[in-house]
Amino acid sequence: MTNGVRRQLIAAAASLNGNVPVSEFKGLESGEIHYAYDPATDTYWAAASLLPRDDSSAAAVAVQDNGSYNLFRRSSGGAWTAYDVGLAGVGGTKCPTTVPPTVLRLWGWPSNSCRPGPPS
Repeated sequence: MTNGVRRQLIAAAASLNGNVPVSEFKGLESGEIHYAYDPATDTYWAAASLLPRDDSSAAAVAVQDNGSYNLFRRSSGGAWTAYDVGLAGVGGTKCPTTVPPTVLRLWGWPSNSCRPGPPS
């Protein structure tokens, strides 16, 4: 994953929290970043947690609960769409999008999930 893609993912996820500017985040949590291309659908997929700046309480709040993990989708030539999936699967909540089985297998995630861990 390039630094340009990282910046795009941060911007897409920050836009989910309309009142928290992208500058309030310092990056993506290492060790939790996933990236793939699905040629069958000509779609790029990514998943990551945002790292808030140490001095930003607004960003720290934005990455709690459902915002604690993000899933991203981008059609070839399109812009990234971000989804908050930190609570997907908790209390019967559903994933807001469907990750292709080939991507789930590549990432080592459970089938029918949209984040690492138990199926959602």
